[in-house]
Amino acid sequence: MPAKGKRTSGLLTQQKMLRGAVSLFLEKGYEGTTTAEIARAAGMTPSSFFRAYPSKEALLLELVRRMFSGQFALAQQHSGPTDPVVLYAVETAIQLHIAELSEPLRDLYVTGYSLPTTSAYIYHSTAKRLQVIFGPYLPQLQAKDFYEMELASAGMMRSFMSVPCDLYFTIEAKISRFLDCALTLYHVPQKQREEIIHFVLHLDLRTMAVGIIQSTVMQAEQGFALLPELDQDTHDRKEERK
Repeated sequence: MPAKGKRTSGLLTQQKMLRGAVSLFLEKGYEGTTTAEIARAAGMTPSSFFRAYPSKEALLLELVRRMFSGQFALAQQHSGPTDPVVLYAVETAIQLHIAELSEPLRDLYVTGYSLPTTSAYIYHSTAKRLQVIFGPYLPQLQAKDFYEMELASAGMMRSFMSVPCDLYFTIEAKISRFLDCALTLYHVPQKQREEIIHFVLHLDLRTMAVGIIQSTVMQAEQGFALLPELDQDTHDRKEERK
């Protein structure tokens, strides 16, 4: 088999593993799901998991990339084009809402902010955006400064996610408190913070959060067909046939 065919076969195996993992993670959480269960859900033998991914954490990293991309795209739709700070607020509020939808989702997101590779992905990808979003408020800071500040704001996010809401600590209170803390960290003025929090709390965040999960499940059921690497293989084969 040509090397390209092997690569495509491997990507298809990864797709099947992702599809099996999504349904199990939503049912049992990350910690409660084994690699053997994922492989069986993908219709393969338990040992075949490690031909697709070196570890369960590596699979989670791929899933985190996809879910964060979906969150960012949805936040853009609702934040308007003029204020990137509102985009940040909407996206983080959606994350907090997703973690309240179920305990398996809370486990999945808290784990994403905890494991070495997934947390590193979150830190680095978010820090790049933070400099664009909050650079006007902190013009003296450099890229490394925003990375260090992301460690602080990500730590807050993980802590807020890990504590379930209750009668006294409602989801509205959680989002309001997190945004006030995070936007204060990035030197957003108080009046602007209050206006942004007011705007975010009047969005239908639950519907957005459910939409992210439904979209992820739908993509998983379709085999995550838009894997960039697989698309490139398809394109290359078409070019070869010309």
